[in-house]
Amino acid sequence: MASRDWQLTDDLTEFLDTAGDFLRSRPALHTVTLTVSEALRIRGPYTHGAEPPRFGVLRDGSGPVRATLLHTPPHPIQLTPLDPPDAAALAARLAEAGRQVPGVWAERETAAAFATAWQRRTGATAEQSENQRLYRLAELTRPGRIPPGRARVADAADRELLARWYVEFAADTGGRIHQDPAQWVDSRLAHGGATLWETPDGTPVSLAGNLPESAGQIRVAPVYTPADLRGHGYAGAVTAEVSGRAAASGAEVLLFTDLANPVSNRLYQRLGYRAVADFATWTFA
Repeated sequence: MASRDWQLTDDLTEFLDTAGDFLRSRPALHTVTLTVSEALRIRGPYTHGAEPPRFGVLRDGSGPVRATLLHTPPHPIQLTPLDPPDAAALAARLAEAGRQVPGVWAERETAAAFATAWQRRTGATAEQSENQRLYRLAELTRPGRIPPGRARVADAADRELLARWYVEFAADTGGRIHQDPAQWVDSRLAHGGATLWETPDGTPVSLAGNLPESAGQIRVAPVYTPADLRGHGYAGAVTAEVSGRAAASGAEVLLFTDLANPVSNRLYQRLGYRAVADFATWTFA
């Protein structure tokens, strides 16, 4: 059926030429696909794994794009919002093509629809492994109490610390390490995308990262404070600093948080972030 015509490709340029306008039409909902595809364009196809990425576009024949697929193996596929029939059509298309699908990450209803369709199509078991909420900064409200110290943009001297905290953050949140830690650090240092809060004696105690501007938006990620340093307001202070700097550039400021962590959700709401949509990860076995 033309209305459910999924076109698969391994060509990033073809994907962006076809789907770029669609992705930029709703940049908040499409933020991850936008930023990942931009990273692949700049740093090459093996930025997020040892296998080349794969892409897909749903369109009405030769008409407008309705949805996209992005897959950087071995990570879950990423989908823009879909209705259940289009999710089922994608599951059939991927299964017929012999594609390995380890899981799916998407807006909550889309992820559930694809997980159901994939189970029916392949007999795989599916488990929901993560729930996230996407927030948009409305108006920044800085913390009423700022801890002693200051924010500073990380530099090459912080490379080892940043790599260690990147790994610890992934372990702490139960997430996956999407890049080699050294590669992740170098990409952040290249655009000033890691800010540390340090105590008056110069000891780093918290991190707030940010991705480069893409389609008029900047996403704050990750925010991490080692467990033994939490409860002092460091995360709020450094997140406010990064958020304020991003907002001052004129960009729309976004961030994701784990819904299983009520502390971080309350923090971001106090800083002026407002919910946009909920997202979920399903893992297949």
